[in-house]
Amino acid sequence: MSLKIYNTLSREKELFSPIEEGLVGMYVCGPTVYSDVHLGNCRTFISFDVIYRYLKYLGYKVRYVRNITDAGHLEGDRDLGDDKFTKKAKLEKLEPMEIVQKYTLGFHDVMRIFNTLPPSIEPTATGHITEQIKMAEQIIANGYAYVVDGTVYFDVEKYNKEKPYGILTNRKLEDLLEGTRDLGGQDEKRGRLDFALWIKAKPEHLMQWPSPWGMGFPGWHIECSAMSEKYLGKKFDIHGGGMDLAATHHTNEIAQNQACYKTSPANIWMHTNMLTVNGARMSKSAGNGFYRVSYLQATIRC
Repeated sequence: MSLKIYNTLSREKELFSPIEEGLVGMYVCGPTVYSDVHLGNCRTFISFDVIYRYLKYLGYKVRYVRNITDAGHLEGDRDLGDDKFTKKAKLEKLEPMEIVQKYTLGFHDVMRIFNTLPPSIEPTATGHITEQIKMAEQIIANGYAYVVDGTVYFDVEKYNKEKPYGILTNRKLEDLLEGTRDLGGQDEKRGRLDFALWIKAKPEHLMQWPSPWGMGFPGWHIECSAMSEKYLGKKFDIHGGGMDLAATHHTNEIAQNQACYKTSPANIWMHTNMLTVNGARMSKSAGNGFYRVSYLQATIRC
């Protein structure tokens, strides 16, 4: 049976042909476990559960990797704001790993309510610090990253001279720069779009690890690059996630992998749409999400 998949990268439906006959490697960006998941978050995971089941139904042996982000995710996508785990831990007067454990278990509870299958592997960012440091070191050695006072930044404009940085969303660097504020001498980054591979930790930061550049923690984007390569290789079949990840997170993943391994990580990029409430995207920051109580009530009514 032939299967066609819409590929965000090519913006076309493509006939699916796995890299290795009979085997499929699929990586999906999982939850950031600093709070409860809402129905909008679940939409992506339910969608890829259906895809996982269908690939298995077609007879493929599927290695489905869905990560847990339990460190390094700042409030802003471009290395701005507080660390979400540190902020929540201080607010609730708990250890960060208590926050991680609480909301990871809650996420699994919700996935069971929706009868989704568990992934083949569910790696955590904190369990792969070594891999992320090694990847950052290789990107520096290849000339696409630089160190400033203990923080490692990816040099987007240098990379873009060789590979189109905005290839996933079909946007030119000039267009992306137009929507980004000027550094104005107030930022240690060389370029406005540069992003952190490793971030220097302040003394009060609760989650930090030793590295060649001092105590710090990984940038959000490098986590998925390191974990997908470890379990699926430098090139695999399908990379998935919500469409909100395409412009920054997945764009940066492609750049990191190209800079480190000279190849894009996945042949096909799949993105799910967003759930909306009264025309607005459901999100934690907007406070318009439907959470676990709603799921349980709906389940009981059914």
